[in-house]
Amino acid sequence: MGSRENIRIKSLFRKLAKAKLRSFPEAGERLDAPDEQGVYVIYSPRGKVLHVGRTYRGTRGLRQRLNNHLHASSSFTNGFLKGRGARLRAGYTFSLLAVPEPRQRALLEALAIGSLCPAHLGVSKKRPVTR
Repeated sequence: MGSRENIRIKSLFRKLAKAKLRSFPEAGERLDAPDEQGVYVIYSPRGKVLHVGRTYRGTRGLRQRLNNHLHASSSFTNGFLKGRGARLRAGYTFSLLAVPEPRQRALLEALAIGSLCPAHLGVSKKRPVTR
């Protein structure tokens, strides 16, 4: 990764870290997320980072991916929430950043996981999360 690209990814990470927290909607309400591709962070009701993810190719981008989590159509929801995605409606929040370029999304996701979820990678003092 070149220095210009490195600077760009770090800039995107700062934007993601400062992004507005959004609540998962009540049943029947629309999810507050764009149809663009991007990277997102899911937080527990206590503000702990639980999951960092990115979109790959879905036509409805971030909205579709976050809805997948709500409707138990993701490994995160099935593993962490035991298939009960609707639990996300009970105080869980998320932040997101639209990132149209696939390589930048992948690099931003990797930086965010390494910075926000080191236990998931097995590099922190905490034990890795098992699913």
